[in-house]
Amino acid sequence: MTNRFQELRDKEVIYVCEGARLGYVSDLVVDICSGRVTAIVVPGPCRFLGLFGREDDYVIPWLCIRRIGDDLILVDGPLPEWKTPRKKRTFF
Repeated sequence: MTNRFQELRDKEVIYVCEGARLGYVSDLVVDICSGRVTAIVVPGPCRFLGLFGREDDYVIPWLCIRRIGDDLILVDGPLPEWKTPRKKRTFF
């Protein structure tokens, strides 16, 4: 695959089992030794109008991607296993 990260970032991620929109790709997980992308990261939904941060991120393994289209990425697999807790921010 020869897509650049910027091309993936512009695509919306859809969970095909439920037809749910998960969000847009914000980051990639890359295996440094092989240089391969192992997962995509999608930020979790906002909490209460975005005032209280976000819920857990989705780290979706590359093997769970079913199709990459012009505007979106279709994924399939165990949605609860993809949730990864966000780092808590400290103010002091």
